[in-house]
Amino acid sequence: MDSVIVVGASLAGWRATEGLRAGGFQGKISLVGEERHLPYDRPPLSKQILAGKWPPEKAVLADKKRSSELRVHEVLGQRATRLDVAGRTVELDDGSALTADGIVLATGAAPRRLPGTESLGPADGLYVLRTIDDSLSLRAALTSRERARVVVVGAGFIGSEVASTCAGLGCEVTVLELMDVPLSNVLGPVVGSHCASLHGANGVSLRTGVGLERIERGEAGSEAGAGSGSGSGRLNIHMRDGEVFGADVVVVGIGVSPSTGWLESSGLTVDNGVVCDDRLFVADGIVAAGDMARWRWRHDGSEELIRIEHWEVAANAGGAAARSLLAGRADAPSFSPIPYFWSDQYGIRIQVLGNPGGDDEMVITEGSFEEGKFVAVYGRAGRLRAVMAIGKPRQLMGFRPLLQNGASFDEALAHGLS
Repeated sequence: MDSVIVVGASLAGWRATEGLRAGGFQGKISLVGEERHLPYDRPPLSKQILAGKWPPEKAVLADKKRSSELRVHEVLGQRATRLDVAGRTVELDDGSALTADGIVLATGAAPRRLPGTESLGPADGLYVLRTIDDSLSLRAALTSRERARVVVVGAGFIGSEVASTCAGLGCEVTVLELMDVPLSNVLGPVVGSHCASLHGANGVSLRTGVGLERIERGEAGSEAGAGSGSGSGRLNIHMRDGEVFGADVVVVGIGVSPSTGWLESSGLTVDNGVVCDDRLFVADGIVAAGDMARWRWRHDGSEELIRIEHWEVAANAGGAAARSLLAGRADAPSFSPIPYFWSDQYGIRIQVLGNPGGDDEMVITEGSFEEGKFVAVYGRAGRLRAVMAIGKPRQLMGFRPLLQNGASFDEALAHGLS
């Protein structure tokens, strides 16, 4: 193999690039990225960079010096539009094409948009948060006036982090959530309710079980409060029950969709991501990693298709994809990580090991909601599936070997309660 194209200047794409060189690959590596920036970390975008605590360059994963050291052929500011699997050719939006012996697919995911808001954007006060430019633009809007009125649509992890940062900047913040209990689809209703309580405890108004009908441009000079449920602002959020919220800034945080549209004509299996085998191959000589990859996770004697949108999995998958490409499909090892993610909100770090589901059995094995520090253990079909903790990182990590070894739920409870 003499050449590799890495499609996606993302965390996973960059870890794949580093992994290729670390694995002894001496050929040409072309890094294709839709943004003009070299790869950077996304977690600080909703926290340190948005809060103004970090300069943007602190989030950079690869500067020009590092890119030069790894002899990367940068193809930035260009979007991949089509993949020819048989020819291992990637077509770009400027009409050009790249061909190589191996390809890494790592185009990530894109924020979901609210239907009916296609004509609205940052110039109107409507934001999503995915790129470093999004974060800087949003921060400028939040700090351009005293006590900006902010409405965050979505109380998932990203929406909650944005709400936390906005509150820390002195904004008046309202969070609107369609579900009755935020995060209940991931952490279950009991733990989800506790996480939801963090908003009110920190001066943020949370409205749950509410449906949004439309967002319209309003009267920019209005002084109606975002939390008043009436009035007008730069943007007006109309709810299905007739309530109206006026806001200076609206941030939409309702999740992301894998960026796989450019693969529709490729013949690859695209179903909530591009489907990979347990070695991250989608075809001979082509691997995938990061938010766009849905791989066969062989763990605990079972197999399931899984797609995870978290930093550590993307980083590990990038390196694993590089190793798989270098080893070849027959000899590559299975990619079977123990997923881990965290979310920083209101000075609290929520940490999760494994892959919890909202309908899993859940037991608090240590601490309590009242003290604000606890460990929650999740089980499914008699097996340990995940562990979540606030304020107890050492205890959380003590469960990693149990997850790695496929422990039963009873074994995990015995460990946690001992």
